[in-house]
Amino acid sequence: MAEPRVLGIVLAGGEGKRLNPLTADRAKPAVPFGGIYRLVDFVLSNLVNAGYLRIVVLTQYKSHSLDRHITTTWRMSTLLGNYITPVPAQQRLGPQWFRGSADAIHQSLNLVYDDQPDHIVVFGADHVYRMDPRQLVEQHVASGAGVTVAGIRVPRSEAKGFGVIQTAADGRTIEGFLEKPDNPPGLPDDPDMVYASMGNYVFTTEALLDAVKLDAGDEGSVHDMGGNIIPMMVERQGAQVYDFAQNEVPGATDRDRGYWRDVGTLDSYYDAHMDLVSIHPVFNLYNRQWPILSSSPSLPPAKFVFDEPGRVGMATDSLVSQGVIVSGSTVRRSILSPGVRVHDRADVEASVLMHGVDVGQGAIVKNAILDKNVVVWPGATIGVDPDADRARGFTRTDSGIVVVGKGHQILS
Repeated sequence: MAEPRVLGIVLAGGEGKRLNPLTADRAKPAVPFGGIYRLVDFVLSNLVNAGYLRIVVLTQYKSHSLDRHITTTWRMSTLLGNYITPVPAQQRLGPQWFRGSADAIHQSLNLVYDDQPDHIVVFGADHVYRMDPRQLVEQHVASGAGVTVAGIRVPRSEAKGFGVIQTAADGRTIEGFLEKPDNPPGLPDDPDMVYASMGNYVFTTEALLDAVKLDAGDEGSVHDMGGNIIPMMVERQGAQVYDFAQNEVPGATDRDRGYWRDVGTLDSYYDAHMDLVSIHPVFNLYNRQWPILSSSPSLPPAKFVFDEPGRVGMATDSLVSQGVIVSGSTVRRSILSPGVRVHDRADVEASVLMHGVDVGQGAIVKNAILDKNVVVWPGATIGVDPDADRARGFTRTDSGIVVVGKGHQILS
């Protein structure tokens, strides 16, 4: 039997307000991650590694850097008709922008008509994970369902932070879709766990077209995939769940198998970075069988200089990108993006430094996220005194992480 024709739709139009100030000047999927990546690279890598090479990325808010990254990094060969292309809101159906993720698809149905796929995978653009979507599609095709929703098992005690999938006794048919419930029913095979929706779906083309068209005419809808489209299809008894725990990714280790993080808050974004830096990382970037793909700037290798008492250039338990210079200073449990400079006797610990950050002589940076081109002046501190950080107007998270927006100067 011939392989089904699959179109990928990546939803990348959200504002990402909870990641502010990192999203003050960029879309959430364009936020840098792990030194050399952007968040959108994870979903695109999963789709491309699976051989799904016709992908549209629906964008809207502050999309310039995201559009540029996709068009310059994610180039497919046109010989076989492959493409990855950003598609901004175009007001094709009237004078309004995308009103929600379902409306984004409804306003972009010309892309579906042009491609004529058998099935459509609709994935979010702002999660950190590995997944082989072929296995999701295979279950979906075999089941005959209108939609299959990828679900990840989480403890019932954590269900309030997720959209929860309630299944029938067979453990696969979806009976309900509960938005952040206080006391959801457990799974048939594990009463202490629930399925949280991963925001990844596969539809038959006909089912998706029918659903978004019907939703577009509902004035009471907020036109959201998880909030409106999936519940509609559950009512029609056409929805099933795919258990992410069954997904087998080539090259996965026992430690990072099944890893998935929604980095929708500054604390979760920071925690996902800290997952990268242990000796045996919770999420392994070094899996060559299922690589996370991106482009890298043309910069020289990282450099560590000086080896004198009290003045040693070193980094431990850290990710250090190309173009970095650590000069007679110490870096621990941190991520240094391309072009970072850490000067003489400075101290960086448990921090995320984005492209071009400059840490001056004798400065201290701890428990911090510094966006692009932040300059920490010689002798200045950040993340050491919470009151001082607040007085300077910097964002501090509930767990005490200080976040400094793009291009700021930290003077003292």
